[in-house]
Amino acid sequence: MEKKMRGWLLYIAILMLLLAACSKEEKAEDVVPEPIEEEEEVIVEEEPVQGPTLYKEPFTGVLSEEESTRRAVLMTINNHPLARPQSGISDADIVYELAAEGNITRLLALFQSELPEEIGPIRSARDYFVQISKGLDAFYVAHGYSPDAKQMLQNRFVDNINGMQYDGTLFNRSKERRAPHNSYITKDNVLAGMEKTNSSIELSVIPAFSFLDSIEGAKIGDIASVLVVRYGTDPDFTSTYSYDAEKGTYNRMVKGILTVDKSNEKPVELSNILIFETAHRTIDNVGRQSVDIESGGRGMMFHAGIEKEIEWENIDGILTPMENGVPAKLVPGKTWIHIVSTQPGMETSVTYTP
Repeated sequence: MEKKMRGWLLYIAILMLLLAACSKEEKAEDVVPEPIEEEEEVIVEEEPVQGPTLYKEPFTGVLSEEESTRRAVLMTINNHPLARPQSGISDADIVYELAAEGNITRLLALFQSELPEEIGPIRSARDYFVQISKGLDAFYVAHGYSPDAKQMLQNRFVDNINGMQYDGTLFNRSKERRAPHNSYITKDNVLAGMEKTNSSIELSVIPAFSFLDSIEGAKIGDIASVLVVRYGTDPDFTSTYSYDAEKGTYNRMVKGILTVDKSNEKPVELSNILIFETAHRTIDNVGRQSVDIESGGRGMMFHAGIEKEIEWENIDGILTPMENGVPAKLVPGKTWIHIVSTQPGMETSVTYTP
């Protein structure tokens, strides 16, 4: 009996051990391991480095880090052989060359992006010079005037100072040259003149000029590496331009002499040469001209070593090159504008070679 009891107890013990083992296995099977969540990789995008804000200069199309809001200044500069080389001319954004008496030309130099320390020799005004200044809303500087121009200036048709009233004060005479080829004005005296006449110093007119992003967009047209512009047959008023492909600019020569700035000895380097044809008429025995700057007409444009036939229009007083009904795109940089007579016409006044 006792032996039988021990047998049962052993059986029960073994059974309990088996039941406990099964229970542990079931619990182990019931435990489902939780998935390990992978951390998402956060990609931080770096903001692009912002360069300086660039501003396009209104009369040259050149990009600059500083916005120039200074009002344009237009000056009549003497172009007589005895007045050469002129001072300040290399800093002009635009130079207009026009007949003043017969085939003798004068220059209208427009300064906006830069105003040099000294400019001259300054010479007298014509009515169509004053009209051009009006369209540009430029502060106008001259020394002397034709009868028509005198009336316009005295009536304050444009803000201006004139050497006839300020000779020896705002305008100074150079001892190196003889009158009327020796009148000069400084940057400080231009600004003083603007203050004295209560003239605005802020730019208010943005011209309708249009500019390409780069010179590469201009290379469509007839190849023209050298061009010659004549006012009559006098070689003293015949300009020859040569294209420098490396710089993308033109040099100007008269009678084989390179046009340089007397103040800094820098050559005048131009991105665009424009020729506008219009009617001229002699109005007195001195040979003064009446020049039509209102009607528009035919034109030619030289840049990037090529030539294009264009037209020009007076848009709100500004003589504007036009192509296919819209402002022609210029190469960024400085521009020289020749205004020539319909008689004898551009075919005689302008020639060019590849």
